[in-house]
Amino acid sequence: MAAVIEVATSVTDEVVEAFARLIPQLSSSNPPPARDALDAIVQSEASVLFLARVDGRIVGSLTLATFRIPTGVRAWIEDVVVDESARGHGVGEALNRAAIDEAKRRGAITVELTSRPTREAANRLYQRMGFVARDTNVYRFTI
Repeated sequence: MAAVIEVATSVTDEVVEAFARLIPQLSSSNPPPARDALDAIVQSEASVLFLARVDGRIVGSLTLATFRIPTGVRAWIEDVVVDESARGHGVGEALNRAAIDEAKRRGAITVELTSRPTREAANRLYQRMGFVARDTNVYRFTI
């Protein structure tokens, strides 16, 4: 089950339908994004929307956010999701490798992400790929 990774350059019905299927597998508290929200991600210079296909079908996605701050270029991986039918076959790793390569092209020297402790397989993947847990506090302010 080899995954083909591509960058979304437009939002088609297929992409909207894929997110309607994938996002509920990632989050029960956030609805799938509408076409205009996906289009904003695709059109933004600060984000790259990666899609993973197996046998032509979209089975995963990852969003890479990059932005410049006074100390350099920051890169964050967000909302990684692989369809349950494709898990355990290297799709998540392929998505992350593509994001890391793009972050490097954009001038980042590190890539960060967060993952809930309950996502055990994802956490094992990140550690296996060389991500290292940081000794930091993560804070959230809800607006």
